[in-house]
Amino acid sequence: MIKYMQYEDYESKVKLFHRERVERFHFNFSLVNQIHKEGEYIHDKFMNIEMRSVKFEDSLFENCYFEDIKSTNTYFENCTIKNTVFYNTDLWEDSKFKDCRMENATFLHPKNGCHLNFQEENDVIIYMVSFLGSLATLPGNIVSALFMDKLGRIKIIGGSMLISSVGTFFLLLSFNQGTVICCQCLFYATSVAAWNGLEVITVEVYPSAKRCTAFGVLNGSCKLAAIVGSFIFAEFIGVTKIVPIFLAFASLVCGGLLATKLPDTREKILE
Repeated sequence: MIKYMQYEDYESKVKLFHRERVERFHFNFSLVNQIHKEGEYIHDKFMNIEMRSVKFEDSLFENCYFEDIKSTNTYFENCTIKNTVFYNTDLWEDSKFKDCRMENATFLHPKNGCHLNFQEENDVIIYMVSFLGSLATLPGNIVSALFMDKLGRIKIIGGSMLISSVGTFFLLLSFNQGTVICCQCLFYATSVAAWNGLEVITVEVYPSAKRCTAFGVLNGSCKLAAIVGSFIFAEFIGVTKIVPIFLAFASLVCGGLLATKLPDTREKILE
C-alpha cells in the first residue's frame, strides 16, 4: 500500500519534456522525476549532477560529455548516442541503455559497485514501516500471553481477527502514508494474537501422532493464502484499492466468526 501511494505521488509530480532541443548547455543541477521524449542534445555537458527517476526516450545525444554522474532509476531507451563521452559515471552501457544506437560512444572509468542513496525518503519509509510493524506485534504478544487462559483461545482468535478487520476497513479512509502506517500497525498488533491462539489450539486439539501434520497443513495453508493474497493485491491495486481491502476485510470477519466453532480446549489434558 505504501509503495502504491509512493508510485501515485511520483506519477503526479513527473515532468514531461517533448521534442526539446538543447544546444551547448551545461547541466549543473540535478534531474528528478522527468521524462524526455524525442529530444535533441547537441554539444551539451552533464557534470557533477544526480539523475533520479529520469528517462530519455527516442532522443539524440551528439558530441555530449557526461562526468561524475550518480543515477537512480534512470534509463535511456531507443536513443542515439553519437560522439559522446561518459567519464566516471554509473551510466553503464549494458544496463542503463536499452535498444540504443551507439556511434563512437566512449565509457571511461565507470563507477563500480552499488551506489544506493540511503537518504532517499522512500528508503526511510520502507525501513520505518518494517520496524514499526515488528514493534507493533509486541503488545499483541503480551496481551495474548496474559489473557490466553483467562479469556480462552476462541475469544482471543475471534476477537483478534474481528479487530484486525476494523483496521483493514480504515484503510479505505486513508489518504496519506501516515494514516496507512497507523492502520498497518493496528493490524499487526491485533492479528498476532490470533496467530498465537491458533498455534496454541492446534497443539491442544490434535493428539501427538497428528500434531506435526496439523502444523504442516496450517503453515502450508498460510503460505498458499499469502501467495493468493499477493497475487490479488498486485492485480487490483492498480485499478482500485477497494477490492483487495474488501477481500481482506471479509476474510478476517469470516475467520473471526468461524473461530467460534472451534472447540474450547482450556484445561484439556494433552494426548
